[in-house]
Amino acid sequence: MRIAKRKEESEKKLTLDNLRAPVVCVLGHVDHGKTKILDKLRRTNVQEGEVGGITQQIGATNVPTHGIQRQTHMVKDFDMGKLKFPGLLIIDTPGHESFSNLRSRGSSLCDIAILVVDITQGLEPQTVESINLLKKKKTPFVVALNKVDRVFEWVSNPSKDIREIIKTQKEPSKNDFERRCKEIIQGLNIQGLNAALFWENPDARQYVSLVPTSAISGDGMGNLISLVCDMCQQRLSRRLMFNEELQCTVLEVKTIQGHGTTIDVILINGRLREGDTIILAGTEGPIVTQIRSLLLPKPLKEIRVKGQYDEFKEIAAAQGVKIAARDLEKAIAGLNLQVAYHEDEVELLKEEVDKEFKAAMRSIKVKERGVYVQASTLGALEALLEFFKANNVPYSGIRVGPVVKRDVMRAAAMLEHDPMYAVILAFDVKVEKDAQELADKEGVKIFSEETIYHLGDRYVEYIKEYKKKKQDEFRSVAVFPCKLKIIPTAIFNKRDPIVLGVTVDAGILRTGTPLCVPSKEFVEIGIVTSMEFDHKNVDLAKKGVDVCIKIEPVPGNTPKLFGRHFESEDLLVSKISRESINACKDYFRDDLSKGDWKLMAELKKEFQIL
Repeated sequence: MRIAKRKEESEKKLTLDNLRAPVVCVLGHVDHGKTKILDKLRRTNVQEGEVGGITQQIGATNVPTHGIQRQTHMVKDFDMGKLKFPGLLIIDTPGHESFSNLRSRGSSLCDIAILVVDITQGLEPQTVESINLLKKKKTPFVVALNKVDRVFEWVSNPSKDIREIIKTQKEPSKNDFERRCKEIIQGLNIQGLNAALFWENPDARQYVSLVPTSAISGDGMGNLISLVCDMCQQRLSRRLMFNEELQCTVLEVKTIQGHGTTIDVILINGRLREGDTIILAGTEGPIVTQIRSLLLPKPLKEIRVKGQYDEFKEIAAAQGVKIAARDLEKAIAGLNLQVAYHEDEVELLKEEVDKEFKAAMRSIKVKERGVYVQASTLGALEALLEFFKANNVPYSGIRVGPVVKRDVMRAAAMLEHDPMYAVILAFDVKVEKDAQELADKEGVKIFSEETIYHLGDRYVEYIKEYKKKKQDEFRSVAVFPCKLKIIPTAIFNKRDPIVLGVTVDAGILRTGTPLCVPSKEFVEIGIVTSMEFDHKNVDLAKKGVDVCIKIEPVPGNTPKLFGRHFESEDLLVSKISRESINACKDYFRDDLSKGDWKLMAELKKEFQIL
């Protein structure tokens, strides 16, 4: 009752005169320059500290109004005086960890987004992914046409408005710029979006605005910020009304010297105070703790850069805040944080936090057979699983947190079913020493990486090697299905070895294939030990090919004779068994076409294999 009443009170106090900072997400394809654009906005250099130059975790930067003023002084028709909100809170979402994972009670964490597109590359798969996300969440966005300095013979001038810079370019540069813009606008049209350069936009509600920018030279950056501010002011004022009702999402858990384990949160609405009792999701169940200190990075610095922090007694939204408190080691990022203002609210909020975490984990569907996946945050886990889905990697178990012995035991269960999946893929988490020792003993592989792409690539590589090893091991067991017609004019030797010409009527013939004659009570005539095509030795012949084959008797069997045991009009087929079918299914599935599997089914019936 008390909680509901508080909510009601907060809603009564909403006013257009008290707005919070809009949360701006920056999205786009890897390498299109998202982080560089942010670096330009906050004039720092995070990118160099990133693993592989790709943003791995989520950072938040507060750009106050004087920062906006400094960056937009060259923009015509932009009036700072009309700005009602206290600045912008900019989040850099990793390319792979799209902001859909920042679940803020079902509504998107972002108020507005900047979609970065490389003008020289156009729309890439991740750009399209981001567009679909934005459409799904109904998030308003602008497109930064980045790397405009790479346009043919482009001349930069960051102290001018981008419209003036374009006017002063030479004809070839203008033509190149227009051609590239047209291509990107067409690409956006295909995605179901109307788009136009921002100064040619006929209707901002129906058309997406494009802003040419260069994060390197600074061209157009002022225009980008002023456009984002204008959109927030005109279209989002109601959404940005400051609400006392707490809305706060945990972005990251990290250890900081002098503060121990801390959490980085995005405070979207409400306030946090020193000494507040907070409840948040943890790997071993909900965590209840007191805020020891509230830390803010110095303005225009980002939370995740190890810099100097200022301590505060109270912080109002919207801000990126670092919270220092006890017992945060097992905290899980990607979910909401709650504050209990009275003791009797703790249990209620613990249930709510637990319910949210369980619902998030339940929504992830796992397979019966597959790898075991672990990550440092819920967002990273979901991103990892998206990546595996796209690469057809099945997963049977998932967990947020470090790799412990219990995880190894779970992964080891796959050794019985399919050793290929007795693998733990660990992203950005610690592997405990005793867990690694147990894994080595049991034969469970642990791959641990700090970038999602490397982790995915390493596993894909491992699977290739594993399959190759198994193929070599089971080559003699796996019999490919084939039907052969004897060429009557090509009988070269009638017994031990039988040498004759055949046409592959269906399937695939390989050396090592045992052959039999269905029309003569499935008599087994021997094994194909070699074959020639055009006087050259080959190991494999597909449907429609004529080859000369040498058949030697099965060791221990009486040699069979052409003319007595079989004739030229008899069809020869490969002698398959339950064991050979299983080996083909497990290790050679992709080597056989649909037609080959159809033939396998026919032969299975003929041989009456269950």
